[in-house]
Amino acid sequence: MLRQPVLEVHGIRKEFPGVLALDGVDFRLFPGEVHALMGENGAGKSTLIKVLTGVHESDGGRVLLAGRPTTITGPLQAQQAGVSTVYQEVNLCPNLSVAENILIGREPRRLGLIHWAEVRRRAARAVAALDLDLDVSMPLADCSIAVQQLVAIARAVDIDAKVLILDEPTSSLDRDEVAQLFAVMRRLRERGVAILFVSHFLDQIYEICDRMTILRNGRLEGEYLTSELSQRELVARMIGAELQGLEGLSDTARKQPADLGGAGPFLRATGLARRGAVEPYDLTVRPGEVVGLAGLLGSGRTEAARLLFGADQADAGTVRVDGEETALRNPRTAIGHGIAFCSENRKTEGLVGELTVRENIVLALQAARGWTRPLGRSIQDELAIRWIRTLDIRPNNPEALVRNLSGGNQQKVLLARWLITDPRLLILDEPTRGIDIGAKAEIQKLVAKLAGEGMAVLFISAELEEVLRLSHKVGVLRDHRMVAQLRNDGGLTPELIMETIASGAQG
Repeated sequence: MLRQPVLEVHGIRKEFPGVLALDGVDFRLFPGEVHALMGENGAGKSTLIKVLTGVHESDGGRVLLAGRPTTITGPLQAQQAGVSTVYQEVNLCPNLSVAENILIGREPRRLGLIHWAEVRRRAARAVAALDLDLDVSMPLADCSIAVQQLVAIARAVDIDAKVLILDEPTSSLDRDEVAQLFAVMRRLRERGVAILFVSHFLDQIYEICDRMTILRNGRLEGEYLTSELSQRELVARMIGAELQGLEGLSDTARKQPADLGGAGPFLRATGLARRGAVEPYDLTVRPGEVVGLAGLLGSGRTEAARLLFGADQADAGTVRVDGEETALRNPRTAIGHGIAFCSENRKTEGLVGELTVRENIVLALQAARGWTRPLGRSIQDELAIRWIRTLDIRPNNPEALVRNLSGGNQQKVLLARWLITDPRLLILDEPTRGIDIGAKAEIQKLVAKLAGEGMAVLFISAELEEVLRLSHKVGVLRDHRMVAQLRNDGGLTPELIMETIASGAQG
Protein backbone atom coordinates (compact mmCIF):
# COMPACT_ATOMS: atom_id res chain seq x y z
CA MET A 1 0.00 0.00 0.00
CA LEU A 2 1.26 3.47 -0.83
CA ARG A 3 2.23 5.66 2.08
CA GLN A 4 1.30 9.26 2.70
CA PRO A 5 2.43 11.47 -0.17
CA VAL A 6 5.68 13.30 0.47
CA LEU A 7 4.49 15.99 -1.93
CA GLU A 8 1.01 16.87 -3.12
CA VAL A 9 -0.69 19.82 -4.73
CA HIS A 10 -4.38 20.68 -4.98
CA GLY A 11 -6.01 23.02 -7.47
CA ILE A 12 -2.80 24.74 -8.57
CA ARG A 13 -3.38 27.64 -10.96
CA LYS A 14 -0.75 29.73 -12.77
CA GLU A 15 -1.33 32.41 -15.39
CA PHE A 16 1.13 34.42 -17.47
CA PRO A 17 0.19 37.35 -19.71
CA GLY A 18 -1.91 35.77 -22.42
CA VAL A 19 -1.22 32.20 -21.20
CA LEU A 20 -3.16 30.08 -18.67
CA ALA A 21 -0.38 27.59 -17.95
CA LEU A 22 -2.00 25.63 -15.09
CA ASP A 23 -5.74 25.36 -14.50
CA GLY A 24 -6.62 23.67 -11.21
CA VAL A 25 -4.02 20.89 -11.33
CA ASP A 26 -3.84 18.14 -8.67
CA PHE A 27 -0.73 16.01 -8.22
CA ARG A 28 0.80 13.66 -5.63
CA LEU A 29 4.19 12.03 -5.22
CA PHE A 30 5.01 9.18 -2.84
CA PRO A 31 8.29 8.17 -1.15
CA GLY A 32 10.26 5.47 -2.95
CA GLU A 33 8.72 5.87 -6.40
CA VAL A 34 9.75 7.21 -9.79
CA HIS A 35 6.81 9.17 -11.12
CA ALA A 36 6.57 10.44 -14.70
CA LEU A 37 5.03 13.82 -15.45
CA MET A 38 3.71 13.58 -19.01
CA GLY A 39 2.11 15.91 -21.52
CA GLU A 40 2.71 17.70 -24.79
CA ASN A 41 4.80 20.84 -24.89
CA GLY A 42 2.61 23.55 -23.45
CA ALA A 43 0.74 21.09 -21.24
CA GLY A 44 2.13 22.75 -18.10
CA LYS A 45 4.86 20.34 -16.98
CA SER A 46 7.69 22.84 -16.64
CA THR A 47 5.38 25.42 -15.07
CA LEU A 48 4.22 22.92 -12.43
CA ILE A 49 7.83 22.07 -11.62
CA LYS A 50 8.69 25.76 -11.27
CA VAL A 51 5.73 26.27 -8.94
CA LEU A 52 6.85 23.30 -6.83
CA THR A 53 10.38 24.73 -6.58
CA GLY A 54 9.42 28.37 -5.96
CA VAL A 55 10.62 29.71 -9.29
CA HIS A 56 7.04 30.80 -9.99
CA GLU A 57 4.46 31.77 -7.40
CA SER A 58 1.12 30.08 -8.01
CA ASP A 59 -2.04 32.13 -8.48
CA GLY A 60 -4.14 29.64 -6.53
CA GLY A 61 -4.18 26.20 -4.91
CA ARG A 62 -2.18 24.50 -2.15
CA VAL A 63 1.16 22.70 -1.86
CA LEU A 64 1.74 20.14 0.91
CA LEU A 65 5.04 18.59 1.99
CA ALA A 66 4.72 15.52 4.24
CA GLY A 67 1.06 16.44 4.74
CA ARG A 68 1.71 20.01 5.90
CA PRO A 69 0.66 23.09 3.91
CA THR A 70 3.76 24.82 2.56
CA THR A 71 4.48 28.04 0.72
CA ILE A 72 7.69 27.75 -1.27
CA THR A 73 9.01 31.21 -2.06
CA GLY A 74 12.18 30.31 -3.94
CA PRO A 75 14.58 27.56 -5.03
CA LEU A 76 16.74 27.93 -1.90
CA GLN A 77 13.77 27.37 0.37
CA ALA A 78 12.75 24.39 -1.76
CA GLN A 79 16.22 22.88 -1.33
CA GLN A 80 16.07 23.48 2.42
CA ALA A 81 12.70 21.73 2.47
CA GLY A 82 14.23 18.72 0.70
CA VAL A 83 13.10 19.41 -2.87
CA SER A 84 15.96 19.37 -5.37
CA THR A 85 15.67 19.96 -9.11
CA VAL A 86 17.67 19.45 -12.29
CA TYR A 87 16.11 21.43 -15.13
CA GLN A 88 15.95 20.61 -18.85
CA GLU A 89 18.57 23.27 -19.68
CA VAL A 90 21.68 22.78 -17.55
CA ASN A 91 22.11 25.85 -15.34
CA LEU A 92 25.71 25.63 -14.18
CA CYS A 93 28.68 27.99 -14.04
CA PRO A 94 31.22 26.90 -16.68
CA ASN A 95 33.89 29.23 -15.26
CA LEU A 96 33.88 27.33 -11.95
CA SER A 97 35.23 23.88 -11.17
CA VAL A 98 33.10 20.74 -10.98
CA ALA A 99 33.41 20.79 -7.19
CA GLU A 100 32.39 24.43 -6.93
CA ASN A 101 29.32 23.77 -9.07
CA ILE A 102 28.23 20.83 -6.93
CA LEU A 103 28.58 22.71 -3.62
CA ILE A 104 27.76 26.25 -4.77
CA GLY A 105 25.78 28.07 -2.09
CA ARG A 106 26.38 25.22 0.38
CA GLU A 107 30.16 25.29 0.76
CA PRO A 108 31.49 23.90 4.07
CA ARG A 109 33.32 26.55 6.06
CA ARG A 110 36.01 26.70 8.71
CA LEU A 111 36.66 29.84 10.73
CA GLY A 112 34.30 31.71 8.42
CA LEU A 113 36.22 30.78 5.27
CA ILE A 114 35.36 28.20 2.62
CA HIS A 115 36.99 24.88 3.45
CA TRP A 116 38.22 24.02 -0.04
CA ALA A 117 39.63 20.62 0.83
CA GLU A 118 36.25 19.58 2.24
CA VAL A 119 34.50 21.02 -0.83
CA ARG A 120 36.59 18.75 -3.03
CA ARG A 121 36.06 15.72 -0.77
CA ARG A 122 32.28 16.16 -0.72
CA ALA A 123 32.14 16.74 -4.46
CA ALA A 124 34.25 13.62 -5.07
CA ARG A 125 31.80 11.58 -2.97
CA ALA A 126 28.86 13.04 -4.92
CA VAL A 127 30.28 12.08 -8.34
CA ALA A 128 31.39 8.69 -7.00
CA ALA A 129 27.76 8.01 -6.08
CA LEU A 130 26.98 8.36 -9.79
CA ASP A 131 29.86 6.03 -10.75
CA LEU A 132 31.37 9.00 -12.56
CA ASP A 133 35.15 9.00 -12.92
CA LEU A 134 35.78 12.72 -12.87
CA ASP A 135 38.42 15.10 -11.55
CA VAL A 136 36.27 17.49 -9.49
CA SER A 137 38.95 20.18 -9.60
CA MET A 138 38.72 20.54 -13.41
CA PRO A 139 36.82 23.51 -14.90
CA LEU A 140 33.27 22.63 -15.82
CA ALA A 141 33.82 24.29 -19.21
CA ASP A 142 36.18 21.42 -20.09
CA CYS A 143 33.41 18.86 -19.63
CA SER A 144 31.04 17.68 -22.36
CA ILE A 145 27.36 18.63 -22.17
CA ALA A 146 26.57 15.06 -21.10
CA VAL A 147 29.02 15.22 -18.18
CA GLN A 148 27.71 18.66 -17.21
CA GLN A 149 24.24 17.10 -16.97
CA LEU A 150 25.56 14.44 -14.61
CA VAL A 151 27.31 17.11 -12.54
CA ALA A 152 23.97 18.91 -12.19
CA ILE A 153 22.40 15.68 -10.97
CA ALA A 154 25.27 15.11 -8.54
CA ARG A 155 24.65 18.59 -7.14
CA ALA A 156 20.96 17.81 -6.67
CA VAL A 157 21.61 14.44 -5.01
CA ASP A 158 24.18 15.96 -2.63
CA ILE A 159 21.45 17.96 -0.92
CA ASP A 160 20.06 14.69 0.50
CA ALA A 161 16.73 15.48 -1.06
CA LYS A 162 13.45 13.82 -0.12
CA VAL A 163 12.09 14.83 -3.52
CA LEU A 164 14.28 14.82 -6.64
CA ILE A 165 12.82 16.47 -9.74
CA LEU A 166 14.51 15.57 -13.03
CA ASP A 167 13.31 17.69 -15.95
CA GLU A 168 14.56 16.04 -19.17
CA PRO A 169 17.79 14.80 -17.54
CA THR A 170 18.55 12.33 -20.34
CA SER A 171 18.18 14.73 -23.29
CA SER A 172 21.98 15.08 -23.62
CA LEU A 173 23.03 11.59 -22.51
CA ASP A 174 24.00 8.59 -24.61
CA ARG A 175 22.70 5.09 -23.91
CA ASP A 176 25.44 4.13 -21.47
CA GLU A 177 25.02 7.37 -19.56
CA VAL A 178 21.26 6.87 -19.41
CA ALA A 179 21.80 3.38 -18.00
CA GLN A 180 24.20 4.87 -15.44
CA LEU A 181 21.64 7.49 -14.44
CA PHE A 182 18.85 4.91 -14.14
CA ALA A 183 21.03 2.79 -11.86
CA VAL A 184 21.46 5.82 -9.60
CA MET A 185 17.72 6.54 -9.71
CA ARG A 186 16.94 2.97 -8.68
CA ARG A 187 19.32 3.22 -5.72
CA LEU A 188 17.70 6.48 -4.66
CA ARG A 189 14.25 4.93 -4.99
CA GLU A 190 15.32 2.07 -2.73
CA ARG A 191 16.43 4.67 -0.16
CA GLY A 192 12.93 6.16 -0.18
CA VAL A 193 13.59 9.21 -2.33
CA ALA A 194 10.58 10.34 -4.36
CA ILE A 195 11.64 11.07 -7.95
CA LEU A 196 9.60 13.15 -10.38
CA PHE A 197 10.85 12.32 -13.87
CA VAL A 198 10.09 14.28 -17.04
CA SER A 199 11.16 12.84 -20.38
CA HIS A 200 9.85 12.70 -23.93
CA PHE A 201 11.54 9.33 -24.48
CA LEU A 202 8.62 6.98 -23.98
CA ASP A 203 10.78 3.86 -23.76
CA GLN A 204 12.65 5.45 -20.84
CA ILE A 205 9.37 6.26 -19.09
CA TYR A 206 8.28 2.63 -19.28
CA GLU A 207 11.69 1.37 -18.21
CA ILE A 208 12.12 3.42 -15.04
CA CYS A 209 8.77 4.85 -13.88
CA ASP A 210 6.23 3.29 -11.49
CA ARG A 211 3.37 5.74 -12.05
CA MET A 212 2.58 8.71 -14.25
CA THR A 213 0.49 11.86 -14.20
CA ILE A 214 -0.68 13.28 -17.53
CA LEU A 215 -1.35 16.98 -18.14
CA ARG A 216 -3.10 18.37 -21.20
CA ASN A 217 -3.57 22.07 -21.97
CA GLY A 218 -2.72 23.02 -18.39
CA ARG A 219 -5.21 20.60 -16.83
CA LEU A 220 -4.95 17.21 -15.14
CA GLU A 221 -5.89 14.43 -17.55
CA GLY A 222 -5.27 11.57 -15.14
CA GLU A 223 -2.95 9.52 -12.93
CA TYR A 224 -2.02 5.95 -13.93
CA LEU A 225 0.17 2.99 -13.07
CA THR A 226 2.74 2.72 -15.84
CA SER A 227 2.13 -1.01 -16.13
CA GLU A 228 -1.58 -0.44 -16.84
CA LEU A 229 -1.29 2.09 -19.69
CA SER A 230 0.11 1.23 -23.12
CA GLN A 231 2.30 3.70 -25.01
CA ARG A 232 -0.44 4.21 -27.60
CA GLU A 233 -2.99 4.95 -24.87
CA LEU A 234 -0.53 7.30 -23.19
CA VAL A 235 0.01 9.33 -26.35
CA ALA A 236 -3.73 9.41 -27.06
CA ARG A 237 -4.33 10.88 -23.60
CA MET A 238 -1.52 13.40 -24.03
CA ILE A 239 -2.76 14.79 -27.34
CA GLY A 240 -6.48 14.17 -26.81
CA ALA A 241 -6.85 11.99 -29.90
CA GLU A 242 -5.81 8.63 -31.25
CA LEU A 243 -2.15 8.59 -32.25
CA GLN A 244 -1.57 9.13 -35.93
CA GLY A 245 2.05 9.98 -35.15
CA LEU A 246 4.59 9.30 -37.81
CA GLU A 247 3.09 6.22 -39.43
CA GLY A 248 3.59 6.33 -43.14
CA LEU A 249 5.88 9.37 -42.97
CA SER A 250 8.91 7.36 -44.07
CA ASP A 251 7.29 6.49 -47.38
CA THR A 252 6.57 10.13 -48.27
CA ALA A 253 9.51 11.86 -46.58
CA ARG A 254 12.27 10.30 -48.62
CA LYS A 255 11.06 11.25 -52.08
CA GLN A 256 14.28 11.07 -54.07
CA PRO A 257 15.83 14.44 -54.87
CA ALA A 258 16.16 13.27 -58.48
CA ASP A 259 12.39 13.48 -58.68
CA LEU A 260 12.77 17.25 -58.40
CA GLY A 261 14.72 17.44 -61.62
CA GLY A 262 18.12 15.97 -60.68
CA ALA A 263 19.55 19.37 -59.76
CA GLY A 264 23.27 19.68 -59.11
CA PRO A 265 24.63 20.16 -55.60
CA PHE A 266 23.63 23.29 -53.74
CA LEU A 267 26.61 22.90 -51.42
CA ARG A 268 29.75 20.82 -51.70
CA ALA A 269 32.34 20.71 -48.91
CA THR A 270 35.74 19.21 -49.70
CA GLY A 271 38.34 18.44 -47.05
CA LEU A 272 36.60 20.80 -44.63
CA ALA A 273 38.16 20.72 -41.16
CA ARG A 274 38.90 22.63 -37.98
CA ARG A 275 41.79 21.60 -35.79
CA GLY A 276 40.58 20.03 -32.54
CA ALA A 277 36.94 20.01 -33.68
CA VAL A 278 36.49 17.85 -36.78
CA GLU A 279 38.87 16.13 -39.17
CA PRO A 280 38.70 16.78 -42.94
CA TYR A 281 35.41 15.62 -44.43
CA ASP A 282 33.59 15.78 -47.76
CA LEU A 283 29.87 16.42 -47.98
CA THR A 284 27.42 17.19 -50.77
CA VAL A 285 23.85 18.43 -50.27
CA ARG A 286 21.46 18.74 -53.18
CA PRO A 287 18.18 20.66 -53.47
CA GLY A 288 15.36 18.57 -52.06
CA GLU A 289 17.77 16.25 -50.26
CA VAL A 290 17.79 15.53 -46.52
CA VAL A 291 21.27 14.54 -45.36
CA GLY A 292 21.38 13.09 -41.86
CA LEU A 293 24.37 13.22 -39.53
CA ALA A 294 24.57 10.38 -37.00
CA GLY A 295 27.04 9.63 -34.26
CA LEU A 296 27.43 9.48 -30.52
CA LEU A 297 27.62 12.57 -28.35
CA GLY A 298 30.95 14.28 -28.97
CA SER A 299 31.44 12.59 -32.34
CA GLY A 300 31.72 15.90 -34.21
CA ARG A 301 28.24 16.21 -35.73
CA THR A 302 27.61 19.73 -34.48
CA GLU A 303 31.19 20.83 -35.18
CA ALA A 304 30.87 19.70 -38.80
CA ALA A 305 27.61 21.62 -39.23
CA ARG A 306 28.91 24.82 -37.64
CA LEU A 307 31.64 25.05 -40.28
CA LEU A 308 28.96 25.14 -42.99
CA PHE A 309 27.28 28.13 -41.32
CA GLY A 310 30.42 30.10 -40.56
CA ALA A 311 29.71 29.84 -36.82
CA ASP A 312 33.23 28.37 -36.53
CA GLN A 313 36.06 29.05 -38.94
CA ALA A 314 37.45 26.15 -40.96
CA ASP A 315 41.23 26.02 -41.15
CA ALA A 316 41.30 23.58 -44.08
CA GLY A 317 39.17 22.65 -47.06
CA THR A 318 36.78 24.46 -49.38
CA VAL A 319 33.04 25.05 -49.71
CA ARG A 320 31.27 25.54 -53.02
CA VAL A 321 27.77 27.01 -53.18
CA ASP A 322 26.06 26.60 -56.54
CA GLY A 323 29.41 25.49 -57.94
CA GLU A 324 31.31 28.62 -56.86
CA GLU A 325 33.96 28.50 -54.14
CA THR A 326 32.69 30.47 -51.17
CA ALA A 327 34.38 31.65 -47.99
CA LEU A 328 31.85 31.26 -45.17
CA ARG A 329 33.60 33.66 -42.79
CA ASN A 330 30.66 34.21 -40.46
CA PRO A 331 26.93 33.48 -40.09
CA ARG A 332 25.92 36.68 -41.91
CA THR A 333 27.86 35.52 -44.98
CA ALA A 334 26.16 32.12 -44.77
CA ILE A 335 22.72 33.71 -44.46
CA GLY A 336 23.51 35.79 -47.52
CA HIS A 337 24.10 32.55 -49.44
CA GLY A 338 20.79 31.07 -48.30
CA ILE A 339 22.04 28.94 -45.40
CA ALA A 340 20.16 28.80 -42.09
CA PHE A 341 21.19 27.07 -38.85
CA CYS A 342 18.97 26.04 -35.92
CA SER A 343 21.31 25.38 -32.99
CA GLU A 344 20.84 22.51 -30.54
CA ASN A 345 21.26 25.05 -27.72
CA ARG A 346 18.14 27.12 -28.35
CA LYS A 347 18.49 28.81 -24.95
CA THR A 348 22.07 30.08 -25.32
CA GLU A 349 22.56 30.28 -29.10
CA GLY A 350 19.04 30.62 -30.44
CA LEU A 351 16.21 32.46 -28.75
CA VAL A 352 16.24 35.69 -26.76
CA GLY A 353 13.98 34.97 -23.82
CA GLU A 354 13.34 38.62 -22.97
CA LEU A 355 11.97 39.33 -26.46
CA THR A 356 8.49 38.53 -27.74
CA VAL A 357 7.59 35.79 -30.18
CA ARG A 358 7.29 38.43 -32.92
CA GLU A 359 10.69 39.95 -32.17
CA ASN A 360 12.36 36.54 -32.15
CA ILE A 361 10.75 35.48 -35.42
CA VAL A 362 11.94 38.52 -37.38
CA LEU A 363 15.44 38.60 -35.86
CA ALA A 364 17.32 36.72 -38.60
CA LEU A 365 15.51 38.55 -41.41
CA GLN A 366 16.34 41.88 -39.80
CA ALA A 367 19.97 40.85 -39.40
CA ALA A 368 20.14 39.85 -43.07
CA ARG A 369 18.70 43.24 -44.12
CA GLY A 370 21.02 45.15 -41.84
CA TRP A 371 20.02 47.34 -38.92
CA THR A 372 20.00 50.47 -41.11
CA ARG A 373 16.95 49.03 -42.92
CA PRO A 374 14.53 48.21 -40.08
CA LEU A 375 11.44 46.16 -40.75
CA GLY A 376 8.27 48.15 -40.21
CA ARG A 377 5.99 47.09 -37.38
CA SER A 378 3.13 46.19 -39.72
CA ILE A 379 5.43 43.88 -41.69
CA GLN A 380 6.68 42.30 -38.47
CA ASP A 381 3.12 41.69 -37.31
CA GLU A 382 2.12 40.17 -40.66
CA LEU A 383 5.12 37.84 -40.76
CA ALA A 384 4.76 36.77 -37.12
CA ILE A 385 1.05 36.02 -37.43
CA ARG A 386 1.60 34.08 -40.67
CA TRP A 387 4.25 31.81 -39.16
CA ILE A 388 2.43 31.41 -35.85
CA ARG A 389 -0.48 30.02 -37.87
CA THR A 390 1.70 27.99 -40.24
CA LEU A 391 3.59 26.23 -37.43
CA ASP A 392 0.71 26.25 -34.91
CA ILE A 393 2.76 28.09 -32.28
CA ARG A 394 0.95 28.20 -28.95
CA PRO A 395 -0.19 30.49 -27.52
CA ASN A 396 -0.99 32.27 -30.78
CA ASN A 397 -0.02 35.62 -29.28
CA PRO A 398 2.89 37.33 -31.09
CA GLU A 399 3.49 39.57 -28.07
CA ALA A 400 3.97 36.72 -25.59
CA LEU A 401 7.50 36.56 -24.16
CA VAL A 402 9.25 33.59 -25.74
CA ARG A 403 10.68 32.54 -22.36
CA ASN A 404 7.13 31.70 -21.24
CA LEU A 405 6.56 29.22 -24.08
CA SER A 406 7.08 25.48 -23.79
CA GLY A 407 10.19 23.89 -25.27
CA GLY A 408 8.36 22.60 -28.33
CA ASN A 409 6.81 25.96 -29.10
CA GLN A 410 10.14 27.69 -28.56
CA GLN A 411 11.61 25.31 -31.14
CA LYS A 412 8.86 26.28 -33.57
CA VAL A 413 9.67 29.97 -33.04
CA LEU A 414 13.31 29.24 -33.86
CA LEU A 415 12.27 27.37 -37.00
CA ALA A 416 10.01 30.24 -38.02
CA ARG A 417 12.90 32.68 -37.61
CA TRP A 418 14.95 30.82 -40.20
CA LEU A 419 12.16 29.80 -42.56
CA ILE A 420 11.18 33.45 -42.85
CA THR A 421 14.55 34.06 -44.56
CA ASP A 422 13.56 31.58 -47.31
CA PRO A 423 16.75 29.50 -47.00
CA ARG A 424 18.02 27.08 -49.62
CA LEU A 425 19.85 24.96 -47.03
CA LEU A 426 18.37 24.47 -43.56
CA ILE A 427 20.72 23.00 -40.95
CA LEU A 428 18.79 21.48 -38.04
CA ASP A 429 20.83 20.42 -35.00
CA GLU A 430 18.70 18.26 -32.66
CA PRO A 431 15.46 20.08 -33.61
CA THR A 432 13.24 17.60 -31.73
CA ARG A 433 15.33 17.10 -28.60
CA GLY A 434 13.28 17.50 -25.44
CA ILE A 435 9.91 17.96 -27.14
CA ASP A 436 6.84 15.75 -27.06
CA ILE A 437 5.81 13.24 -29.69
CA GLY A 438 3.08 15.47 -31.14
CA ALA A 439 5.44 18.43 -31.71
CA LYS A 440 8.11 16.00 -32.92
CA ALA A 441 5.75 14.62 -35.55
CA GLU A 442 4.86 18.15 -36.69
CA ILE A 443 8.51 19.14 -37.11
CA GLN A 444 9.43 15.94 -38.93
CA LYS A 445 6.50 16.36 -41.32
CA LEU A 446 7.57 19.96 -41.90
CA VAL A 447 11.11 18.81 -42.76
CA ALA A 448 9.71 16.31 -45.26
CA LYS A 449 7.46 18.99 -46.77
CA LEU A 450 10.31 21.50 -47.13
CA ALA A 451 12.51 18.91 -48.82
CA GLY A 452 9.66 17.96 -51.12
CA GLU A 453 9.45 21.62 -52.15
CA GLY A 454 13.16 21.66 -53.03
CA MET A 455 14.89 22.84 -49.88
CA ALA A 456 18.18 21.15 -48.94
CA VAL A 457 18.27 19.98 -45.31
CA LEU A 458 21.11 18.86 -43.04
CA PHE A 459 19.46 16.97 -40.17
CA ILE A 460 21.32 16.09 -36.96
CA SER A 461 19.74 13.88 -34.30
CA ALA A 462 20.83 11.44 -31.62
CA GLU A 463 17.71 9.37 -32.42
CA LEU A 464 18.75 7.07 -35.24
CA GLU A 465 15.16 6.12 -36.09
CA GLU A 466 14.42 9.79 -36.67
CA VAL A 467 17.47 10.22 -38.90
CA LEU A 468 16.48 7.18 -40.97
CA ARG A 469 12.87 8.28 -41.22
CA LEU A 470 13.79 11.55 -42.94
CA SER A 471 17.19 11.21 -44.59
CA HIS A 472 18.14 10.24 -48.13
CA LYS A 473 21.69 9.56 -46.99
CA VAL A 474 23.42 9.48 -43.62
CA GLY A 475 26.89 10.71 -42.74
CA VAL A 476 28.27 8.75 -39.79
CA LEU A 477 30.78 10.39 -37.46
CA ARG A 478 33.01 8.93 -34.81
CA ASP A 479 35.77 10.63 -32.81
CA HIS A 480 35.41 13.88 -34.82
CA ARG A 481 35.82 12.01 -38.11
CA MET A 482 33.34 11.26 -40.89
CA VAL A 483 33.76 7.50 -41.14
CA ALA A 484 31.00 6.70 -43.66
CA GLN A 485 28.25 8.06 -45.86
CA LEU A 486 25.43 5.57 -46.35
CA ARG A 487 22.52 5.69 -48.79
CA ASN A 488 19.17 5.29 -47.09
CA ASP A 489 17.56 3.16 -49.77
CA GLY A 490 15.37 1.08 -47.47
CA GLY A 491 17.98 -1.39 -46.25
CA LEU A 492 19.67 0.92 -43.76
CA THR A 493 18.84 0.22 -40.10
CA PRO A 494 19.83 1.70 -36.72
CA GLU A 495 21.79 -1.48 -36.07
CA LEU A 496 23.87 -1.01 -39.22
CA ILE A 497 24.63 2.60 -38.27
CA MET A 498 25.66 1.54 -34.76
CA GLU A 499 27.91 -1.15 -36.23
CA THR A 500 29.51 1.48 -38.46
CA ILE A 501 30.08 3.75 -35.48
CA ALA A 502 31.53 0.90 -33.44
CA SER A 503 33.87 -0.28 -36.17
CA GLY A 504 34.82 3.17 -37.43
CA ALA A 505 34.89 1.68 -40.93
CA GLN A 506 35.21 4.04 -43.86
CA GLY A 507 32.42 3.74 -46.41
